[in-house]
Amino acid sequence: MLYEKLAKPILFQMDAEKAHHLIVDGFGTMAKIPGGNALLRQMYGVKRTKELASTLWGIDFPNPVGLAAGLDKNAAAVPMFSSLGFGFMEVGTVTPKPQSGNDKPRLFRLPEDEALINRMGFNNVGAPKMAEHLANVPVHRIPVAVNIGKNKVTPNEQAEDDYRACIRLLYGYGDFFVVNISSPNTPDLRNLQYGDDLRRLLEAVKDEMAVQHRSVGGKAKPVLVKIAPDVGDEELEMMAGTIAASGVSGIIATNTTISRDGLRHTNKKETGGLSGRPVTQRSTEVVRRVYRITEGKLPIIGCGGIFTAKDAYAKIRAGASLVEVYTSLIYEGPALIRRLNDGLLELLRKDGFTHISEAIGADFR
Repeated sequence: MLYEKLAKPILFQMDAEKAHHLIVDGFGTMAKIPGGNALLRQMYGVKRTKELASTLWGIDFPNPVGLAAGLDKNAAAVPMFSSLGFGFMEVGTVTPKPQSGNDKPRLFRLPEDEALINRMGFNNVGAPKMAEHLANVPVHRIPVAVNIGKNKVTPNEQAEDDYRACIRLLYGYGDFFVVNISSPNTPDLRNLQYGDDLRRLLEAVKDEMAVQHRSVGGKAKPVLVKIAPDVGDEELEMMAGTIAASGVSGIIATNTTISRDGLRHTNKKETGGLSGRPVTQRSTEVVRRVYRITEGKLPIIGCGGIFTAKDAYAKIRAGASLVEVYTSLIYEGPALIRRLNDGLLELLRKDGFTHISEAIGADFR
């Protein structure tokens, strides 16, 4: 209610990117104020329940609803986002070197469609600076994933060097890692999703993860691949097969789309990746197909257009072990996370399930 009645009207009168920075910078500042984190937990925290808590890749997830990459690009506000009730969060996408991203304006709201279009272009402070930010958060209240990419000026033939560099600089600070090869806003990046380029990149990523594991010690850390929704059935079959064969830990389905089907707002003409309501069904269908292709053996994080518990539950029944939100958080506010968790509990009980693991891939049984 506080967000809908007070904060949202103010934020939605501002330029979308300025509002974005105001939220993240504000959270970063609030984390430094004594009692700031505790206040947010009191207002928005989600009570842990045995039905929704799970362990995946040896990591404890207090609930299945996470924050997708793109909001806290530089890991500037991890303590505050960790206090909003999320079960986990991603930071990034981060690149080895800082980059300013694409020209502004580059973030657009489509209120009638409950959507966003962004062509940010991996604007971030670079991996060394992100490492500094994460070093100041020695204890993670929730699992933190580091989403990694390549710099715009790095040709695809040398992309593996950038992904290796990110892992090398940040391995000690993330609980797991996400390889982003599916953003539409870096030229030719999506070409890395296919064939020998994908196979070679994942071999390099796996090798660097192993190198850093031997150096740092402790438990080996998972690495996932984030894929696009804009792929045909045959392409998806080959892509998912290559990813599964590489030995990575899972897939995030999906990133933003370049499709503009059914949009009403005038901002539909803007180039970039579309997120929000228009992606809901397509991302769920990709989850379903990946689950079928991999025979349910490769964990999936479902991402795209989750506004209600039914949206999240549809992705879980289609094969997702966890889910992520971003655009709906902008439209609905932080109370969304509690509503999603409460709704998931109701849906599980309605179907006679005693734990969320029983619902994963239930559409296939």
